[in-house]
Amino acid sequence: MLNDKKIVTDKNVLFALTEPKCHYIRVAEDREEYLKVWVKEPTWLEVDKAMNSLMKVDAKNQNFDLDLNAMYRYMVENFIVKSEPSLSTVDLLRLNPYVGSQIKEVLPNPFDAFEETEGKNEI
Repeated sequence: MLNDKKIVTDKNVLFALTEPKCHYIRVAEDREEYLKVWVKEPTWLEVDKAMNSLMKVDAKNQNFDLDLNAMYRYMVENFIVKSEPSLSTVDLLRLNPYVGSQIKEVLPNPFDAFEETEGKNEI
């Protein structure tokens, strides 16, 4: 059955996009002003690193905790290429919840990558 599968001919579809995507983030419900952020598509290794930043393993006690803040910090530091107005990583981490929740929506979701591959790799 594996021989019936079509092999990719354009290898460029295999790679993460090189151009970041621009998103407009509204700064407040009652204002018609926006923050522009450019978010790059992660490679599979970057997704793995984001997931690793999520898990805090304590080998001594043989337990682990999930730290979503560490994962989002990693994603802000590594996937937001630039913003207009220009904001530092510290500035981006200090955004109010209204703006921050919109940023979370445009950042890549590392969990999506694992959900997509669960059922597709079966032969």
